[in-house]
Amino acid sequence: MAAAAGPARLVRCGQKDELYRAGLRSGAGTALRGLAGARPWLQWRREVELLSDVAYFVLTTLSGYQTLGEEYVNIIQVDPSKKKVPSFLRRALFISLHTVVPYCLEKALLHLEHELQMEAEESRIPENPPALGFPSRTLIRSWIRKQVGKLTEQQKKTASQVVYVLKQSIPLLHRLHLAVFYTQGTFYHLSKRIAGISYLHFGGLQGEDQSIRSSYKLLGIISLFHLLLTIGVQMYSFKQRQRARQEWRLHRNLAHQKSTSKEAAAGRHSRCTLCLEERRHSTATPCGHLFCWECITAWCNTRAECPLCREKFHPQKLIYLRHYQINVFEEQHTKLIY
Repeated sequence: MAAAAGPARLVRCGQKDELYRAGLRSGAGTALRGLAGARPWLQWRREVELLSDVAYFVLTTLSGYQTLGEEYVNIIQVDPSKKKVPSFLRRALFISLHTVVPYCLEKALLHLEHELQMEAEESRIPENPPALGFPSRTLIRSWIRKQVGKLTEQQKKTASQVVYVLKQSIPLLHRLHLAVFYTQGTFYHLSKRIAGISYLHFGGLQGEDQSIRSSYKLLGIISLFHLLLTIGVQMYSFKQRQRARQEWRLHRNLAHQKSTSKEAAAGRHSRCTLCLEERRHSTATPCGHLFCWECITAWCNTRAECPLCREKFHPQKLIYLRHYQINVFEEQHTKLIY
């Protein structure tokens, strides 16, 4: 007699399938590393894992057979009517949502975030040469780069915020789905929930799953509470980052105004009091006042005294200052320290 598979069997099925998929991915990666070397393996490791997962589900689910995990716990897939196995299109939809869609979404968000960061920094990193194998990487990057280049500054800021929200929301969505699974006991994977694929159990004790369903419901309630707490913490952290960003913008504006005032003050202090122009070839008198070299030497040809304080000195005591930069905080009559 058939009955709906309980959460315990679905969890054991998912864990068993993940174990065999991990072994298949490891074997494929080892074969690629042995044939092509470590560098191609590191470059195409994620694609090899994708092909391994697709091959596993194509040889089992898409071909109309049970997976090794389903065979281990003696369950079979059924469509929403609970009377027949899922159609070929429904199984293909499940495989696409379970393997290909997460990979494409991950890569798209990664490349989009990278391009937005490069646009924000106003610098271009030379594009890497296309790798051997599938040309989709370079095509996807080029297409995203072209689309980002068409966006305005406001649209780029909005896109950056959307990418950040998506990257934070996808793990939370998976955790929410897992908590709902613990509570309801069906659809262990989000892709199977979307495709409408559930399970029936044949043989064995039918009351075995019912005895532990209450424990999974309690686990689901705890998972929901923990998820809400995590969302609250992330929202608080986001507000803190927004506040820090606003404070940094305010500090940057104040620093810019301060630097502007410093430059204006430097312009006032760097004028020669003899020619009333910006000082050239700064020269110091023994009393510490600064003038142009040409101005003070011409002055000393007629009067051997400081033009400001009238202190007497010999022209040989003039000091020519090489690589001199004025300190904008010094007073106009600050004495030089020898």
